[in-house]
Amino acid sequence: MQKDDAQKRVDRIYAFRNELTQLEEAGVLTLGGDEARQVQNYHDNLLGEYAEHFDVDVTGVDRQLSWGMRIVSFLGALAISAAIFFFFYRFWGDLSTSLQVVILILAPLLLLLATGFVATREKTLYFTSLLASVAFAAFVLDLSVLGTIFNVTPSQNVFLVWGCFALLLAYGFSLRLPLVAGMTCLMGYLAATVGTWSGCYWISFGERPENFIVAGLILALVPLLPHRHHPQFAGNYRVFGFLAIFISILILANYGEISYLAWSSTHIEYLYQVLGFVVSAGIIALGIRRHWPGMVNLGATFFVLFLYTKLYDWWWDWMPKYLFFLLLGLIAIGLLLGMRRLRATGREVTA
Repeated sequence: MQKDDAQKRVDRIYAFRNELTQLEEAGVLTLGGDEARQVQNYHDNLLGEYAEHFDVDVTGVDRQLSWGMRIVSFLGALAISAAIFFFFYRFWGDLSTSLQVVILILAPLLLLLATGFVATREKTLYFTSLLASVAFAAFVLDLSVLGTIFNVTPSQNVFLVWGCFALLLAYGFSLRLPLVAGMTCLMGYLAATVGTWSGCYWISFGERPENFIVAGLILALVPLLPHRHHPQFAGNYRVFGFLAIFISILILANYGEISYLAWSSTHIEYLYQVLGFVVSAGIIALGIRRHWPGMVNLGATFFVLFLYTKLYDWWWDWMPKYLFFLLLGLIAIGLLLGMRRLRATGREVTA
């Protein structure tokens, strides 16, 4: 069992207790004294065991402090990474080339060893996440400086190396922050590689949003590979991949001239506007069917964005502003009613 599974079990225990209290107050069900005591003792022992072995959040205060600790861990990683950067900037020119190379090789290795050492002695992984983030930042900086020292020709392959190191940290220590860094680097590598296939210089890959559509689709398909030891990562790949796809489609739906397609800008924009509606609606349906709330929320968000963007194109220039926003509000109400009806239909099908 992993910490995420233990936390879900704790949440179910408290949900069971709250529901049992409601049933007793309504006179529907009342457990006998011995039965209630056995259940209470069993849950108390389970909560104590999970708190000791996984350091899960067993109270509302614990949950609030956990979010605060995650934020502090992230900010601490940024601060230490900035300190390392400015250390290089301040003293780097005074060191010999051989000493520079030794420092560049040892820095990420020592930080990686420190991350592993802390991970074996920490249950919450906050300090582990901090050190892992600093190790990744040091690795990125070190490869960049080594490339400058030895005059290595830049290429998109550096994104692949950075991404592999970040994923090593993510999977080795079950950390989501390095996973996001790794997915971002892999996204850059895939998008740049697709750009080079079309004849573009790799560093200009950001000028063609279609590059990110292909890269996002590849990342979204990663959960098809087995994730037995890290099932919690599958949803991150799907959401991150389709987020890149939706952003790219949204850009192309408004700026068709930056597309690879040799059509008029108007036709390209129409194509991606329709594609945005179709893909977002499909993601909502798929998320509901597979019970992926993150995908449902992502699809619904971009469906509304595509809709509002199109309504802006149609009505903003000739319609009074108060009437425009009133219609947007009425459309939002209509969407809420439709989603409520869809949710009720889903309940009937499940029943």
